[in-house]
Amino acid sequence: MTAWLDELLRLREAGEAAVIVTVAATRGSVPREAGTKMIVTADAVHGTIGGGHLEHQAIAIARDRLGDASAGEDALRRFPLGASLGQCCGGIVNLLFEPVGGTAAWLDALAAARERGSDAVVVTTLAGDGDGGKTVVTHDAVHGRANEEILALARTMPDDDSPARLVRVGADELFIERVRADDFTIVLFGAGHVGRALVRVLAELPCRIVWVDEREAEFPRDIPPNARVLCTDAPEEAIDEARPGAYFLVMTHSHALDERLAERILLRGDYAYFGLIGSQPKRRAFEKRLAHRGMPAERLATMTCPIGIAGIKGKEPGIIAIAVAAQLLQARAASGTQVWGQSKKSRVGSEQ
Repeated sequence: MTAWLDELLRLREAGEAAVIVTVAATRGSVPREAGTKMIVTADAVHGTIGGGHLEHQAIAIARDRLGDASAGEDALRRFPLGASLGQCCGGIVNLLFEPVGGTAAWLDALAAARERGSDAVVVTTLAGDGDGGKTVVTHDAVHGRANEEILALARTMPDDDSPARLVRVGADELFIERVRADDFTIVLFGAGHVGRALVRVLAELPCRIVWVDEREAEFPRDIPPNARVLCTDAPEEAIDEARPGAYFLVMTHSHALDERLAERILLRGDYAYFGLIGSQPKRRAFEKRLAHRGMPAERLATMTCPIGIAGIKGKEPGIIAIAVAAQLLQARAASGTQVWGQSKKSRVGSEQ
């Protein structure tokens, strides 16, 4: 996932220096997998590489590197997770420290690839400086400089089981990582109490949210970096614009609007998940009317309503939000997709 990319783009726009801390390689028992990222600024930390003394030391090192535009030869650090760090995992973690300054044009190349829906491979030359040490490779474009051997290696990476690894090509030590186009995009209709609670929970997850409502005043002042607000009188357009494999959630203030959106989503049929807030009576009423208009029964069966994982009872917005977020993660795991950097129905939120 590319929540870290959104954060870096935001920081760059704000003119705030940052250092990316990436788990470049691991051995043995470790808290996080290769490819996991943490963004460190002068007064904030976004993401985690596992916590504990390792993370505290990494943050201190990163802050020492703020303002240094080059990666440098000491960009890669090795940390045994033993007594010296007060950790008992016993494994070894290699961390890559990369200051991000100036234009960081490779971020634009990654963002453009994501907008096209293209997976990318990023090759970092550890002795390289800034943009000069970064090459972004997609199936149809190359940003940066790389020889044929490195390009060939990058183009085989999408078929590799490992999302990130250290390699050596000639005299160059490289960190090569696969960056998937977002495969966890949630299109959420409704900015009411449950919608707002859900977005607060999803703000901590590796997803991108398109948050749709016609009522501008319902959106909170603070929008998470992974959410994009769409205030529109034509919410159906957000359904048409979503990529295949999107996760749809409908929880608006109007049953009539819910039904309109449900029909439009069901007609697409290429979603990873479609959840509709409501009770069993609401589901039966929708199914009856939609079937009368020609919606096939097998398509209606793909609609999740009521929403939320089984076993969690409660109608408070926060409880519903946690149960629904968990169900989204279950649906994503069942689809076979993975969180970047990491290897059905219930009665929660039912209406009366």
